[in-house]
Amino acid sequence: MIVKGPMSDRPLIPTKIAIVLREDLAAWQKLNVTAFLASGIAYAVPDAAGEPYRDAAGRRFCALFGQPVMVFAADRAGLQRAQRQAIERGLRVAPYIAAMFSTGHDAANRAVFAADDPADPDLVGVAIHGERKQVDKAVKGLSLHG
Repeated sequence: MIVKGPMSDRPLIPTKIAIVLREDLAAWQKLNVTAFLASGIAYAVPDAAGEPYRDAAGRRFCALFGQPVMVFAADRAGLQRAQRQAIERGLRVAPYIAAMFSTGHDAANRAVFAADDPADPDLVGVAIHGERKQVDKAVKGLSLHG
């Protein structure tokens, strides 16, 4: 459902995606983690994407997310808090931990993730999807990535 926003005629999309990155990562790591986390949401929430694009020549291109994607920066504690808040609110969560940088394939990523301490995860990024107000509450206090 899309409703009109109070300040404009633009439609207000009821869901949102937030990606939170650990602020001390190298630029290549931030980009890599963002791509992996976005793909996790795309896979888990197929209706998050809009319709495929077509150009004037009729060529078809991939669909993009049809909702806002906000990218935030946080330290490890901020990442853990955002993930905890998202889980408590029943939002969809895609996590990325530091040990995943040292693996070479998806099965190894899942193995190191399963071995990480769930009470103190070594998060370097987390993507959160859900109702926009609930996502906003999960990332409250975090700054937009700059």
